[in-house]
Amino acid sequence: MAWHEWPLILFTVLAQTAVGAFILLGAVILSGKLCIGVNDRLHKAMFFIWVLMGLGFMASTMHLGSPLRAFNALNNVGSSWLSNEIFTGSAFFGLGGVYWLLEMLDKGSEKIRKALLVAGMVVGLSFMFSMTKLYLLDTVPTWNTVYTPIAFLSTMVISGLIFGHLLLTGAQHKMAGLDRVLPYIGAVAIVVSLVALVSQLIGLAEIQTSVITAAELIPNMAQLQIIRIGLLLTALAVWFIPNLMNSRPAMPVMGVSFALVLLSELVGRGVFYGLHMTVGL
Repeated sequence: MAWHEWPLILFTVLAQTAVGAFILLGAVILSGKLCIGVNDRLHKAMFFIWVLMGLGFMASTMHLGSPLRAFNALNNVGSSWLSNEIFTGSAFFGLGGVYWLLEMLDKGSEKIRKALLVAGMVVGLSFMFSMTKLYLLDTVPTWNTVYTPIAFLSTMVISGLIFGHLLLTGAQHKMAGLDRVLPYIGAVAIVVSLVALVSQLIGLAEIQTSVITAAELIPNMAQLQIIRIGLLLTALAVWFIPNLMNSRPAMPVMGVSFALVLLSELVGRGVFYGLHMTVGL
């Protein structure tokens, strides 16, 4: 496990969770099915999306040694995926934050606020694309595979959906159909994630240098993956409890499910960074 990369582990997982939740809630808001009371409560709950983004950005600056160096990362926007990642991440934070602030203060026209919401969702996807491209390096064969975008997208969908569902539950929304559908969407994403994981583990033995194979980089890989999968499947089971009991989700149930998913994603991302290896000796 590459826990020495904890700033990047936190940044990537929290940012992907925040973007996934923002896109879900943005789609719900744009559907126009929220009453005024639920709409107000949901925007208050969306504050926690910006808490996650803020924590993620603060963690990312620790990777630079000095937080003041963060501004240097913007020097090559357009030609560097690192610069693109920081720029699009900041733009997502800015556009989404301005939208949220206008809603909270009831300022600006409805068209302007919706435009900001849509722009924030689109830039959020661009942020995720830039983050993924940053790790598709020719010199790191264990990252430069289809499994990196699948892993990042899976985190955004699974963790983002559960976090967004948690915020919707806190806002006491009235869309019972959404409560039933979201766990199934999450289940499909988890199945895709697990199939990709098994395929990736099988392929690690084929990635090697003259010194070591990728399969040997993390000696306790099996134990870590068992923990990760166990947390993920337990989270899914908890998420389905309201469906099985034909009841509406409660905050404790959603909170436990989200916490389990978040732990699972952090373990998985630690494994991801632990698989770093370069071509050659």
